[in-house]
Amino acid sequence: MDLWIVATVAAAFFQTLRFMLQKHLASAALSAGGATFARFVYSAPFVATGLALWLWSSGTSLPQLGGAFWVYGVAGGVAQIAATVCVVLIFQSRNFAVGITLKKTEVLQAAFLGLVILGEGVSAAGLGAILLGFAGVLLLSDPPRDDLSWRDRLTSKAMLLGLLSGFLFGISANSYRAASLEVMTDSAILRAAVTLAAVTALQTGLMTLWLRLREPGQITRVIAARRVALWVGLTSMAGSLCWFTAYTLQTAAYVNALGQVELLFSLAASVLVFRETVTRRELAGIALLTASILALVLIL
Repeated sequence: MDLWIVATVAAAFFQTLRFMLQKHLASAALSAGGATFARFVYSAPFVATGLALWLWSSGTSLPQLGGAFWVYGVAGGVAQIAATVCVVLIFQSRNFAVGITLKKTEVLQAAFLGLVILGEGVSAAGLGAILLGFAGVLLLSDPPRDDLSWRDRLTSKAMLLGLLSGFLFGISANSYRAASLEVMTDSAILRAAVTLAAVTALQTGLMTLWLRLREPGQITRVIAARRVALWVGLTSMAGSLCWFTAYTLQTAAYVNALGQVELLFSLAASVLVFRETVTRRELAGIALLTASILALVLIL
């Protein structure tokens, strides 16, 4: 089995664990920004330490990083921050499995974003799979109230946040792949580690500044919630390293398509851990979106 496949499945698993922990943090003590900050501030030190140990033990020097690396890295890092905030906000209006599924529209939008960022086109068959997935998103966007118009249904908070998070995650994925390819080394794991270390350091700095200016007290709450937040950082580090490795080895379209296995993990978490009920309509939406994912996997 190819390394990028193993890395992608592992990344999806770790990411599900992280979102479960962030859901707990957001509902218990932290704002969406605080729960997002916990992901970066508790993972950045581990990433930097791991990279330093790797370089020291292997006798390897830090690869040179050009201007293009930082442009792609900053774009991906900022987009990922905003996308993560959107996902945490989704959890406040819909259940865990639906929130993750709406977030996963990134695989449908990434095909278009890949054309802009990496020059990857979309075939007619690929467009068909995307439209099938959109039908699933429409089902998942249906709010609990039955007296809303279709316009209100299509502009519901969960729908808009889900589509926005998918768009931002699509930008992030393609930007991270582009950044990792700018790292001058033949080692895929080292490329991933260098990119991850640079991005998480940037994200930690940006989020620290934002919370101090816009959400006073949240940094203190993140520190107070360290028993859970620390695990957010660890699962984030593990998942991000796997994602970055996969993006280094394979195009974002392939990685994002296979990464939809996270739907199965999140559905299991929704039912078994959070004891949430998934309706028939939501299951139908998940089924359509999953069919779209499988079609994309076969097409790519």
